[in-house]
Formats: sequence, structure tokens, C-alpha cells
Amino acid sequence: MIDMTRMLYKIGIIPVIKMDCLEHAVPLAKALKNGGLPAAEITFRSDAAADSIRAIAKEVPELFVCAGTVLTVQNAELAVDAGAKAMISPGTNLSVVRWCIENKIPVFPGCATPTEVEACMREGLSVVKLFPAEVVGGIAMLKALSGPYSGMKFMPTGGVKPGNVKEYLSQKNVLACGGTWMVPEDLLTDGKFDEIEALTKEAAKLRDEIR
Repeated sequence: MIDMTRMLYKIGIIPVIKMDCLEHAVPLAKALKNGGLPAAEITFRSDAAADSIRAIAKEVPELFVCAGTVLTVQNAELAVDAGAKAMISPGTNLSVVRWCIENKIPVFPGCATPTEVEACMREGLSVVKLFPAEVVGGIAMLKALSGPYSGMKFMPTGGVKPGNVKEYLSQKNVLACGGTWMVPEDLLTDGKFDEIEALTKEAAKLRDEIR
């Protein structure tokens, strides 16, 4: 877990993606890797999610592929079977959290309140997702949480974009950020992976200016 935490800190920005076309999974993964962000959160918001994770895990194993929008234990089981290396959810579902802990699967549940952060702490977690980050206070929220929960790290997602990602990454309690702007839906639909790679390189440059 320590090595994975270090890796996520180094990656800094995790592209969040809704995959509608399985054939796009591998070229997208290669574009992200070549662009300097070797990670992806493939959300369970489409029928192609599990197969996309499976294809990426097989063909681009060096990419840290996670399953996002994991709402049920069944989602988690399907994602793990496909090769996902971590589970990410928008909220704190203790059934999912406990299943992941029991099966030694890294899990990053979403938190929007101190109560949810404490619930995750009681389960032994030290990293959670702050979601939806901008809606619940963004930078101000992270600063407020850093006092009472100094041992917790956060992965803010939701409203993170090029104009504010450096400020997020500069917070001492931020491990990494999740964002969608590297993979716009229209570019992915049209298979414009060179443009996606260029956007990824720009995002990686912003990260490098901070870390």
C-alpha cells in the first residue's frame, strides 16, 4: 500500500474516463501512458467498463487501471476479475469498503463530510476521495480537514481542471487528483488519441511544476 501511495503521488493526476467503445480502451491507455499519466479510472457508467479494464490490464499492464463509480460489491467483484488494481467510489459504501479490505483490494471511497472521513478511518483507511471536490468547498475544505485529520490523504475529484489543479496538488493532504479534461468525450468518441496524448502531456507538465 505504501508503494502504491508513492506511485499515485508521483502520477499526481488520474484521468477519469467513461468508456463507451471497447476498441478505444487500449489506444487510450497508450496515449495516457505516453503523455506522462500512466493511470486511469474507468467508471462503471457504461456496459464497456469491465471489458475495457480487462483489455487495458492485459495489453498495457504498466498502466495503473482503477475501477470508478463502484457502487456495489458486485461491481467490485467484476472489476477485480477484469484486472482493476483499485476501487474508487463516489460515496462511502461500507459494504464495498469492507469487501475490498477483506480481499486486500485498495479502495478509495468518496467522502464529502467529516463524518464520512471518520467512518473510513474506523475501517483503517488512510486515503479517501474528496467528492464532489469543488461543490463541497474544494481547497478550503481540504485545508479545514487537514487540522483534525492530519493523517488522512485525499484524492479530490469533481471540478478539478487545468486552472486549479496546481493549487490542489500543492495541498499537503492531497495524494493525487482525478480529472476528466485530458479525455474529452468528443475526442474519445472520434478516436483522436494524438490529441488526447497532447492534453495529457499538458496536464503532466502542470503536475511537474508542483511536484
